[in-house]
Amino acid sequence: MSTPALPARRAPDSFAILLMVGLCAIWGLQQVAIKSTNAAVPPVFQAGLRSAIASVLVWVWARSRGTPLFRDDGTLGAGLLAGVLFAGEFVCIFLGLTLTSASRMAVFLYTAPCFTALGLHWFVDGERMRRIQWAGIVVAFAGISLAFADGFLHGPATGGSLLAGVAGDALGVLGGITWAATTVVVRATRLAQSSASKTLFYQLMVSAVVLLALALGLGQAHVETVTPLTVVSLAYQAVIVAFVSYLLWFWLLTRYIASRLSVFSFLTPLFGVTFGVLLLGESFSLRFLMAAVLVLTGIALVNAPAKRVTG
Repeated sequence: MSTPALPARRAPDSFAILLMVGLCAIWGLQQVAIKSTNAAVPPVFQAGLRSAIASVLVWVWARSRGTPLFRDDGTLGAGLLAGVLFAGEFVCIFLGLTLTSASRMAVFLYTAPCFTALGLHWFVDGERMRRIQWAGIVVAFAGISLAFADGFLHGPATGGSLLAGVAGDALGVLGGITWAATTVVVRATRLAQSSASKTLFYQLMVSAVVLLALALGLGQAHVETVTPLTVVSLAYQAVIVAFVSYLLWFWLLTRYIASRLSVFSFLTPLFGVTFGVLLLGESFSLRFLMAAVLVLTGIALVNAPAKRVTG
């Protein structure tokens, strides 16, 4: 008996485009939510709570739909690795936001598509990079270099030492690298054939264990103050970002062409910078603005769809 064919993925329609813009806004606001809560909830503990709450929600969702999460399908090793990398990404983000601004973090973190393209080029068959993508990598890395130079020349974005500010920026780039590594693991292993719920559950559950254990070891497993902002921020990160938005993203990937969706990723750092300025009163120099434009241009080039050959 033949295996039923998967439904053909199509180009994004107006609904998908509007949904992607909304998701990018949600992801761009995430850095602001994290930074506004770091004083009340230590960063590593905050990240662990976020993953723990979201993993429970994913488990309930999968159970309600009859999606098996604990069946042995050969994905355990890859799932554990993806979860550890996912934890590393959020260690970088949450700690980095104690040292640099949400605006700068948004730009550095969302270099991830460039690192993802490099990783897929090396580790996944059929994902060879084209000239325009290599050009995008070069442009994006020029933007990163200019942004780091801006950090050295103008000092930290959060009022600390120069070294601390540069370290925060570096953690943003490292967060982008670990995010890209997680994507490559998912694409290059048996997780590629696993359900979206199970793949997400691996990342959330493993990262919750790792992050909460790390917070306990660092003496961060406590809450300084509980305010309405703290509750709203944690709920936003766990429910809206880590649960709802990620499931919607995976749902879109099952119905639309991934490369056409990924091109919208350049909107996320734009939203991140905008929210940082409007909600946190952050500022940035003309040099950093030029750097951000270079990074966004590089992301757009990396995600440029391949030309169809007709004949």
